[in-house]
Amino acid sequence: MEKKVVVIGMGYVGIPVAVLFADVDGFSVIGVQRRSKRSGWKIEWLNEGKNPIGGDEPSLSDIITRVWKKGTFRVVEDISVCRDADVILIDVQTPTDADHIPRYESLVEVSKEVGRYMRQGALVIIESTVAPGTTDNVVKPILEKASGLRSGKGFFLAFCYERVMVGRLIKNIVQLPRVIGGVDDESTRRAMEFYEYIVKADLYPTDALTAEMAKVVENTYRDVNIAFSNEVALICESLGVNAFKVRELVNTLPNDPSNPVSNPIRNMHFPGSGVGGHCLPKDPWLLKYGLDAYGKIKFVPKIIVESRELNDSMPIHTVDLVEGALAEHGKKLQGAKVAILGVAFQENSDDTRNTPSATLYAELEKRGAKPVLHDPIVRDFELPFTSILDDALKNADAIILSTKHKDYLKLNLHDLKKKMRTPILIDGRNAFEARLAQEAGFTYRGVGKGKQTQ
Repeated sequence: MEKKVVVIGMGYVGIPVAVLFADVDGFSVIGVQRRSKRSGWKIEWLNEGKNPIGGDEPSLSDIITRVWKKGTFRVVEDISVCRDADVILIDVQTPTDADHIPRYESLVEVSKEVGRYMRQGALVIIESTVAPGTTDNVVKPILEKASGLRSGKGFFLAFCYERVMVGRLIKNIVQLPRVIGGVDDESTRRAMEFYEYIVKADLYPTDALTAEMAKVVENTYRDVNIAFSNEVALICESLGVNAFKVRELVNTLPNDPSNPVSNPIRNMHFPGSGVGGHCLPKDPWLLKYGLDAYGKIKFVPKIIVESRELNDSMPIHTVDLVEGALAEHGKKLQGAKVAILGVAFQENSDDTRNTPSATLYAELEKRGAKPVLHDPIVRDFELPFTSILDDALKNADAIILSTKHKDYLKLNLHDLKKKMRTPILIDGRNAFEARLAQEAGFTYRGVGKGKQTQ
């Protein structure tokens, strides 16, 4: 008997998950995508067997083409297809606003529509990242009210997050362990059974609240560790030390799992000119919101909050480096043309969500500079940008390397200098050697690299 699956939201999670299930024998998958100005074009692309996700994504295009040819995957804009679904996955955006409060408009709207159309016995799975407590306190009541059914009997509900990363979407979904939390034991069991079709790693059953907590803690852990590295980088700049050499030496401690309590291993993260992506800039705030909204003991998680604020400040610090380098040339930042190389937050991808380049652009404009964005992969962005490198470089007074695209690593520094008015290179991603940049005639500054180490 054919199993019918609906995946709502054709983004960086929804697309790979949908086509992986569509590639399983006996499965038929329908993706649902709003025909918005920015994303509506994905409907036609996917229905023609084309991959709308740019950059390097191993296996994804091949799987899309294969399920398109098999006829087991198609995309529509009508959410009423949920009425025939055995399983419904919700993969919509859950951003936070300027006050760090989650914006659940899409999640709420979709939950209402799913409740309106879903049949008795359907399994609904939330894959969107949410604040701890959301599945039980927000989604479940909406589904019950809209459907007239009770969870655990009339329908089943679970939270199961994806551990995806652009550049390895398929690999992570298939090969990383999965945490699955239902609102009741039967919901957990059914969700476990469902994911066994595509996940080759271990599945870990728990409740929805614990699963939600695990997701935001995973990303907050990484954000806090990046903040530590960024703070070390600022100290290294002040002392004239290379933070990347420090990182290399710190991480020489070996991994000895035989005694976890005294395992000497260290994993200092990479510092840089900013932290972007859909998860890290917002998940610490989702964690805090869950505490504020549903926690019985109220307090401010200072380490988490201050780490997030430090990471947000790194693009501002990068602009400070530009301003300092220009001063050495007797020039002001006001009126200077600054080329920002990279719009995507992640190297070799087209993902622009919460990109630090937007903050760089805004801060440069605020100080009177003339920023120009460039990216060789990104198709669409909220700010003006060019895909023609010479347009960005011509008569530039400084370059900020914001994204470590492989195309930028191939640049000839001598040719680069000839196109510029002022030879200043600000390396936000440790992409260039200071010595080579200086030999090419650049004034070189790098995040985490003090002047003594240039």
